[in-house]
Amino acid sequence: MEEFTLTPENVEILNTNKGLTALLSREPYNLERAVRYVKYEKRLKKLQIELIRLQTWAINQNERIIIIFEGRDAAGKGGAIRRATERMNPRHIKKLALPRPTLDEKTQWYFQRYVNQFPKGGEIIFFDRSWYNRAVVEPVNGFCTQAEYEIFMNQVNDFERMITESGIRLVKIYMSISKKEQAKRFEDIRNNPLKQWKMTPVDERAQELWDVYTDYKSKMFEKTVNNAVSWKIIRANKKTIARVNAINHILKSIPYDKNLEI
Repeated sequence: MEEFTLTPENVEILNTNKGLTALLSREPYNLERAVRYVKYEKRLKKLQIELIRLQTWAINQNERIIIIFEGRDAAGKGGAIRRATERMNPRHIKKLALPRPTLDEKTQWYFQRYVNQFPKGGEIIFFDRSWYNRAVVEPVNGFCTQAEYEIFMNQVNDFERMITESGIRLVKIYMSISKKEQAKRFEDIRNNPLKQWKMTPVDERAQELWDVYTDYKSKMFEKTVNNAVSWKIIRANKKTIARVNAINHILKSIPYDKNLEI
């Protein structure tokens, strides 16, 4: 790892309000971490401006956009979505993490409750987990039958082909973390009273079922390799880097007008 050097540029960063706040907000004090965080915030701000430009373009052009975030529990999907959307116009976006299906929804076509949330013109939908629950989470935890799983796997490519052929722009991001990092994040959640609500019975079994998740994840990627929309796998052990990379991928995936005034 490259050794941190306190250059004049880094000293200037630390002497700003943001730099001092980043340095003093967390013990033990760490100069490198503070500088890195300020640089991340500056980079993030530029990307968020581009996201506003993208949204303005989508509104003006009546575009419909779906962005799905998948990944293991505690992979940082929600945090990435929050950072992507926090400066956008909330009237033209939806952030969705659908609860378990109702009794009525269980009698419907599996994709139906997701289709019911699809965007109207000028709207962007962010899914924190999507229909791909049936590809990984549901079979791993026994929430669907083998037959239901196989039907989903046989239909998903055609489903997404119909989505994109209808003019909806679809972006698929998979946040990937290591088993060690997931365990570390779960421990942080358990020990933080402000986060303990996040821990679910499914989360509690995630480490135990790590290899089973891996098997189903691999099958999902293999089945969808020739899909209308490719997956973007984001290495997510470092949250700040993962968020920047996820936003960059969104911006590269949608041909918005980069010269649009906002």
